[in-house]
Amino acid sequence: MKRLSLIYFLSCFVLTLSAQNYRDYIRRGNRSFRDTVYDKAQVQYQKGFELDSNSVQINYNLANTLMRQGQPKEALQLLDKTSKMEANPIRRHQICHNIGVILQAGQDYARAIEYYKEALRCDPTDNETRYNLVLCQRLLKNQPQGGGQDNKEGDKQDKDQQKQDQQQQQQKKDDKQQKQREQESQMSKENAEQMLNAAMQNERQTQDKVKQKVQNAQQRRLQKQW
Repeated sequence: MKRLSLIYFLSCFVLTLSAQNYRDYIRRGNRSFRDTVYDKAQVQYQKGFELDSNSVQINYNLANTLMRQGQPKEALQLLDKTSKMEANPIRRHQICHNIGVILQAGQDYARAIEYYKEALRCDPTDNETRYNLVLCQRLLKNQPQGGGQDNKEGDKQDKDQQKQDQQQQQQKKDDKQQKQREQESQMSKENAEQMLNAAMQNERQTQDKVKQKVQNAQQRRLQKQW
């Protein structure tokens, strides 16, 4: 009987120590989160996660920390897990709202709308959630078919095609300008030849006139002398 009592006492002591460490990890993680030192907060929450991986509080806090560090995929997995475990409407509202935010950022508007609706069912007074819901509904309505990642790929293809068209247009423009320069060069050459020919013709005519005047003068002199 004494041995059983000792085992029970040791078990209670271990459980108490584990619970104390768990609470310490949460407190430290919360302090680091408030100080925006998210990497340290993540370390503390993960230590608490190792003690109780099914804790809604740890999963939720760790998910928010991962969101702040640009890891939405990992955060979404933890929040989805907590949404299945949490029954309290206030906490469930916060979980569903955050899931909606992640999905909205990933342009998965249809799923984001469902989670925002669930969040409002838990807390109909949250105007931020209602605003996000309306915004996602508008974005989904204006989103081309195959939104999300497919839409991003489509946008990339459109940009590539637009770039190719611009390059082709620029090439045509360059070719046209080159052709114009060649034509202008040819015209300049022809004009130069025409001007040279005209000058030579004028020079011949001038020489002929001078020659004719000289001959007339000579004839007059001869006539005079005659």
